[in-house]
Amino acid sequence: MKIVLLDAKTLGDDADLTGLEKFGDVGSFPNTLPAETPARIKGADIIITNKVVIDKDIMDKAPGLKLICVAATGMNNIDLEHAREKDIAVKNVAGYSTESVVQLTLSHVLYLLNQHGYYDSYAKKDWQKSDIFTHLERPYFDLAGKQWGIVGLGTIGRRVAEVARAFGCRVVYSSTSGVDRDEDYTRVDLEELLSTSRIVTIHAPLNPQTSNLIDYEKLSLMQDNSIIVNAGRGGIINEADLARILDERPLYAGTDVTSREPISVDNPLLQVGHKERLSITPHIAWASIEARRRLVQGIVANIETFLNTQDSNR
Repeated sequence: MKIVLLDAKTLGDDADLTGLEKFGDVGSFPNTLPAETPARIKGADIIITNKVVIDKDIMDKAPGLKLICVAATGMNNIDLEHAREKDIAVKNVAGYSTESVVQLTLSHVLYLLNQHGYYDSYAKKDWQKSDIFTHLERPYFDLAGKQWGIVGLGTIGRRVAEVARAFGCRVVYSSTSGVDRDEDYTRVDLEELLSTSRIVTIHAPLNPQTSNLIDYEKLSLMQDNSIIVNAGRGGIINEADLARILDERPLYAGTDVTSREPISVDNPLLQVGHKERLSITPHIAWASIEARRRLVQGIVANIETFLNTQDSNR
């Protein structure tokens, strides 16, 4: 059994991959460029990929391929229809990153809400010059009693809702699929959610319904000093429109995702003048140590289940 891991670097240098070795020979590459993929998967029975695209052409160049393991939840990098035609199984790992995404979502919210960047800089450079014990230049508000709006009430969105309630927030949500998700929370349309919530967090997939879902017109509905955080996918918020409004009004935004990743040098968010109103992280919300361990364990479990099923069908 030949197993090829095409982009091991996306799992982290601290990832323990020894669990894969019980299945056969493991070939691991930090990164794989499109032109390198055919040669690297030659003779492979199992491919493990996070972001490396496995399309029709790649599958046709790997006649012995039996299983594609996606080291993520989303499977948009795989030609699923062609995999079905060739009887190649495709397995992803769901649910491994929920707590990690929730934690980073909250990190963005609190960093922006509490003006943490400003106060950290002030305390290190200027606090010793103060004539009083504190510094109230940039007031911040309590979360308790405020409305927290969630766009996309899936597994992650529901967990964020629980955390928001623990802080004393009233939670409402908007469904990007049109489905009522939870009777515990009030469903409202997106326009109402944006205009009435002081905190808005996004936990939706990118699809035709959510692409550019939040543009300048929608952002203009938000109250001054409100916060919007995108922990879903880049492209849900129009980045040029977000950059524009951040420099026009006291709105605050955090994002872990961008329309192109790594972020492009000409991304409008990098040109925002009021940098204190924007918090960016490099698509790390999924990647706590524990989440990545769960991901690797999920890949191992998927391979084990697949091989056991094959054995039972013989």
